[in-house]
Amino acid sequence: MVSLSEVESSNSRIASALPPGLVAVFVGGTSGIGEYSLKQFVQHARQPRVYFVGRSQEAGSRITAECKKLNPNGQYTFMQADTSLIENVDNICRDIKSQEKAINLLFLSTGTLLSHTETAEGLHFATSVVYYSRTRFIINLLPLLRSAPHLRRIVTVFGAGKEGPINPTDFPAWKVPMLAQRGHTSSMTTLSLEALAKEAPEVSFIHNFPGLVKTNLARGGEGPAVFVLKQVFKVIGPMLAMSNYECGERQTFLGTSARYPRGKDLGANGVPLARGLEVARGTNGQSGSGVYSVDSDGQTAGAKVEALLAKFRKEGMVEKVWKHTVEEFERITGVKAI
Repeated sequence: MVSLSEVESSNSRIASALPPGLVAVFVGGTSGIGEYSLKQFVQHARQPRVYFVGRSQEAGSRITAECKKLNPNGQYTFMQADTSLIENVDNICRDIKSQEKAINLLFLSTGTLLSHTETAEGLHFATSVVYYSRTRFIINLLPLLRSAPHLRRIVTVFGAGKEGPINPTDFPAWKVPMLAQRGHTSSMTTLSLEALAKEAPEVSFIHNFPGLVKTNLARGGEGPAVFVLKQVFKVIGPMLAMSNYECGERQTFLGTSARYPRGKDLGANGVPLARGLEVARGTNGQSGSGVYSVDSDGQTAGAKVEALLAKFRKEGMVEKVWKHTVEEFERITGVKAI
């Protein structure tokens, strides 16, 4: 476990350990985990240039004003979009690529409880929001991350450590039972990061489980299960949920600490570790491998998840998941990436 005090200590050194002008992209940055993380990152970084993507212009304007107060020396650009659509993702990425030559941090936290709804592009809405669109952001912006002279990090917030069986005949999870969808999509997420890591040996990839956090995830959700979830959270949330501050600090730590490196390029691996903290174990069981499945306390996945991922690799599931993903991108846009 990485304690909150260790997290805070590391984050307090971002301004001195990392260069000014870090470029960060937050997808899902107008509420919940994305908003909390964006604000903590802004507080700690020197002269950051931040792009954040969300659906609400009102929320975007509010957060822009708040960020300017938190760090007047930063630049903050809100980009309004429905990221469930791959076409919209491509448009956002084109805009960012026209303005930046390198990106240091890509942080993805979009989510939904709305299931069994089809997007205009023929994707399962729930899976598109948490998997396809996020993966499209990564593959589109990966060249800019690889080009960064310093920190090069991707954090995607979903169900790390909760990886489960994959139905290879139903990757979009149209017929996967609701209780099994998290494990199915979590495994696809981790395996896709392993596939991407082969293309980008300079970049560190983190799949993260945030724990119980107050979010707007149930917004727009329907049905008895969502109703019950909302009512349960109203009762137990205040007692068990992580504070917004701690959530933001922990996610910022994931995005900037050398605990989750890729190789031995110290300049790219983030804030140096303080005494008592060690380099994390990657999804392949090797220390510092560059791909990590991390829980809410900063610990990496245990033996059970490592064994499941090893089984998937032996079965060729990394390649199967990635082949399916690229085929969907090509079906929708005609190209693997822009």
